[in-house]
Amino acid sequence: MPQHTFILNGKAVTADVEDDVRLLWVLRDVLGVTGPKYGCGLGVCQACTSHINGKAFNPCSVPVKDIAPTDEITTIEGLPATVGEELHPMQEAWLDLDVAQCGYCQPGQIMTAVAKVRRAREAGREIEEADLDEIRNICRCGTYNRIREAIMEGARRMP
Repeated sequence: MPQHTFILNGKAVTADVEDDVRLLWVLRDVLGVTGPKYGCGLGVCQACTSHINGKAFNPCSVPVKDIAPTDEITTIEGLPATVGEELHPMQEAWLDLDVAQCGYCQPGQIMTAVAKVRRAREAGREIEEADLDEIRNICRCGTYNRIREAIMEGARRMP
């Protein structure tokens, strides 16, 4: 069986799986990282959103063979370490604004929000309502207003 090595939440990992196994299943079933959730398997619901080299992506749509040994995968479990804190500022905003109802989509929502704030800042600006309108993560409970508020608050708190 092929071996696939990459960096997960700051540590090199290796998984013995077939090339066509989706990264989400490698994360969840092989490596025991359950923050990214399975929703649709097509990258539509975005419950599995994680980061690859700092950019948001959906591991449910990526075969493990497409991940390079130097690729850095960050899941919600590794997000706080990116700022050297117990919780990332976006996670703190989520808690303070009581965003979650069922909570299933929240890891993907938070990972998308952090990536969106970073992209805006790379462009030399702060996040705006138009940026929030581009976010397509699905929340079955419909807490979109609180999600938007938390993203703006989390952005204010992010270094």
